[in-house]
Amino acid sequence: MQVNVEKLSPVLVEFQVTVPADRVKQSLDRAYDSLAKTSHIKGFRKGKAPRQILAHLFGERVASDVANKLVEDTLNEALTERNVRPITNPAVEKPKPSASDDFTYRARFEVTPDIERVEYEGLEVSKPGYKVTDQEVDAEIEKLRRAHSTLQVPNPARPAKSGDTVTMDFVLQVDGKPVDNGVGTDVNAEIGSATLLSGLSDGLTGKEPGAEFDVDLTFPANYQRQELREKPARFHITLKEVKERVLPELDNEFAKDVGAFENLAALRADVLAKLEKAAKERADNEVAEALVLELCKRNPVPVPPSLVQQQARILEDDILEQARRSGQAVRTLSPELKQRIAAEAELKVRAGLLMAEIAKKNSVQINQDDITKAYEELAEQTGKNINKIKVQYQDPKQHEMLIGMILEDKVLNIIEAAAKITEVAAPAPAVG
Repeated sequence: MQVNVEKLSPVLVEFQVTVPADRVKQSLDRAYDSLAKTSHIKGFRKGKAPRQILAHLFGERVASDVANKLVEDTLNEALTERNVRPITNPAVEKPKPSASDDFTYRARFEVTPDIERVEYEGLEVSKPGYKVTDQEVDAEIEKLRRAHSTLQVPNPARPAKSGDTVTMDFVLQVDGKPVDNGVGTDVNAEIGSATLLSGLSDGLTGKEPGAEFDVDLTFPANYQRQELREKPARFHITLKEVKERVLPELDNEFAKDVGAFENLAALRADVLAKLEKAAKERADNEVAEALVLELCKRNPVPVPPSLVQQQARILEDDILEQARRSGQAVRTLSPELKQRIAAEAELKVRAGLLMAEIAKKNSVQINQDDITKAYEELAEQTGKNINKIKVQYQDPKQHEMLIGMILEDKVLNIIEAAAKITEVAAPAPAVG
């Protein structure tokens, strides 16, 4: 068997494989012998039909089967011989085999590029110094107060206002006609919340329990039900109940109720520590993203198109799934978004190839201690029992994903240790 290899590009290879005529003849002979034993040909006893009759009746099928079998057997031999690992199924051009001639076919496939060296020393990035303010601590404690609040009917009774939770029945009409799923009974909503249409909040404000009234509004352009977007509508509402939110007193007793803290100061210290940890993780993540971006800029290696397409499909599926979970009826993505996804996919694939090469050159190993530590971190991040985490990642695909995350963290540590990282003031938070 003769093998010629042509590198059409850094990520595209073509094999030309020539199988000697004697091997082709043996394959054809075996195929016809097997066919003769199993075929029922009128006028001949089983297994006695002449080969020329079999060739006349089944020649095309035999030729196709033999060609496929020769490619299947010899291509694996050729790949092993040349130590090449395709990352796509080969596209094969093959002739019709003849017992008297060599059988020469071409197989084209993608491979990962040869990377002689990855330059990662001295990458320059900035690290934002996020500082936790007293206002942020106060905001988190207010969230805790809200989480431990109660709803009560106002005494004395009063009209509904922003922040109140109301119970209502409604009937929705669009263009003067009822709509599917446009009736609600005993629906609870908070006036002024982001989950309630602003027009409804305005219409409910100032109304008293027992009131019946109409609210006219136009659905926003990004409304979750696509068929209602930008449509004028009328809600006929019966307001049944109004409750106000009563927050617990901010004192030592509240701290004890929230988490068995000794006093309010201990609660504030705990909130501050968690916010500072989150701020550090945010800064570390931004440094990691910046390092990966700089790594790819410094090492613009070619990437296999098939891997980019595969990564883009994963990213697109994630976006569509997130949209479905949030109740948005999104079936397709805009060309502009697809273009951004393609660029991100290319970056991810290039980063993966470069980081794999760094891991190889630095002999990065993953041991059981690394896996155990990863289990502990996942349990802390998700709040799940560590034993449940271990069971989850026994699945082969999940385990492979876990190993990939650990390997990526180790390589990032190598890159970061060799980088020039300058701490800078964090950008001012956006107003509004």
